[in-house]
Amino acid sequence: TTDSINCDPSPHPWSSASRRRLHSLDTLSLVIMVFVNYGGGKYWFFKHESWNGLTVADLVFPWFVFIMGTSIALALGSMLRWGSSKWKVLRKILWRTFVLILLGIIVVNPNYCLGPLSWDNLRIPGVLQRLGFTYLVVAALELLFTRADSGTWEGRFPALQDILPYWPQWLFILVLEAIWLCLTFLLPVPDCPRGYIGPGGIGDFGKYPNCTGGAAGYIDRLLLGEKHMYQHPSSGVTYQTTMPYDPEGILGTINSIVMAFLGLQAGRITLFYKDQHKQIMSRFIIWGIGIISAILTKCSKEEGFIPINKNLWSISYVTTTSCFAFTLLLLIYYLVDVKKWWSGAPFLYPGMNSILVYTGHQVFANYFPFKWKMQDSQSHAEHLTQNLIATTLWVVISYILYRRRIFWKI
Repeated sequence: TTDSINCDPSPHPWSSASRRRLHSLDTLSLVIMVFVNYGGGKYWFFKHESWNGLTVADLVFPWFVFIMGTSIALALGSMLRWGSSKWKVLRKILWRTFVLILLGIIVVNPNYCLGPLSWDNLRIPGVLQRLGFTYLVVAALELLFTRADSGTWEGRFPALQDILPYWPQWLFILVLEAIWLCLTFLLPVPDCPRGYIGPGGIGDFGKYPNCTGGAAGYIDRLLLGEKHMYQHPSSGVTYQTTMPYDPEGILGTINSIVMAFLGLQAGRITLFYKDQHKQIMSRFIIWGIGIISAILTKCSKEEGFIPINKNLWSISYVTTTSCFAFTLLLLIYYLVDVKKWWSGAPFLYPGMNSILVYTGHQVFANYFPFKWKMQDSQSHAEHLTQNLIATTLWVVISYILYRRRIFWKI
């Protein structure tokens, strides 16, 4: 059985307000993801950007990764305080990772459209695979250094008490990011300019047609093989690329780990300041300021040092979407914890069965009542109606399961 994709390893020893807040953000991301995957009414802003840039659809997956990190921060410490050994927690982490990756490869595999699944065309990367591996690295890193009796920081810089005690983890993350930067911009790629991060195809005036994704695409083709990658990347239509490219590939996983670690930071803030609402909100505001993103992108779509790019999971993409995540978490924290104006419903319910909702909406995507033949396939109104009904059905299913106390857990 599985808990929600936020991968909370504990039996909910932390506060009900924290659960509502996390499930609300987690499920808001999940509901938008389901809606986007069903078509988003065929509106352009609910489609993934073809290469550089950012749409609403591009915000959803990193929010998921972010809140997974937040859950890890809240859950691991509480498990240790409740007497679980680190080895027992590690076994749970490994099992949850294995199940997530297995579900991603066998159940939710887009290469099924090429025929019966076989090793010849099995897509190895994927959303659940990346969630599983990211969870493994961040949870294991936190487990290695966290203590059951960890309290407040009493060092020289109290303003950094949610950062300085964790300098080994931060050092590890910075080394990972240095590896991403070196591989992305220094790795020689055959027949491509060093440091190329463009879409290939007819992009860049057609100079580098077989260089889609630069080092990221090359590493995946080298280690996984072209047939084991995503065959229809979002760059294919706009830039007429012929090379397969996987947006959940190996190199981008480094930055999804960074994203989850930033979510972990949000969890640490809530732990250090507990019910000090002003302190927590001020920290969320500080972390939500996008200074690093502004520098990396030069506040432009194409002209920055490192453009925002979901396909590459560029570092500017991570810093930008994490700013949005901190801001959204601030808003939900204010509504749920400070003012108590909102309980989290109805977004609360799908978050309790995230694995089931995510897997189910993929498996049954082409079945009635989630999809039917439309009279006018060019009508935004018909697409929007169909996609909203399909998404609402999964919220209703989640509510029914909640009422019956049925939770699919790993």
